[in-house]
Amino acid sequence: MTDTRTGLQTQTQPARRGRAAVHPAPRRPTPGLELWRGSDGQLWARTAERSCSVRPVRCFPWSQPGRFISLRDREDEEVALVRDIGDLPYTGQRALGTALLEAGFVLVIGAVLDVEEEIEIRTFRVRTLQGERSFQTLRDEWPREMPGGGILIRDVAGDLYLVPKPADLDARSRRLLWAFLD
Repeated sequence: MTDTRTGLQTQTQPARRGRAAVHPAPRRPTPGLELWRGSDGQLWARTAERSCSVRPVRCFPWSQPGRFISLRDREDEEVALVRDIGDLPYTGQRALGTALLEAGFVLVIGAVLDVEEEIEIRTFRVRTLQGERSFQTLRDEWPREMPGGGILIRDVAGDLYLVPKPADLDARSRRLLWAFLD
């Protein structure tokens, strides 16, 4: 049953003192989920029931953007729930990562001005299309290489920063960024 106020799947528990308690039913990831990028450029999903194009929707908490991602079809029906992007095979991670990048707000980095490392935090000072910005990442949060050669950096607040073509950066920016790549 779906709660019309919240949209959550619910299950009714035995009544206590004449009242029915309603609790959210746990959502489970779809076993056997396969994700890929179609020739049409869209994200596609295959489950035991069907194959269709999907769009990713991040669920809460937004502080963990790689977790709890709902995959929705054209009618906005959930096809699958990805509990953690890291649980997917590599090709699925890349396909979903690219789709999330396209679906979300991403700041594009044009230059890396400075990177300072502290005990638990790394502070980046960058120039984006929106102006100069500073952001922090955890020291164990590394920039990720994206399909097509771009580099994606996620800060502690969950905001995403993209370097679309690292080779186009100035020499200083490439040197600062290179130290954090494999």
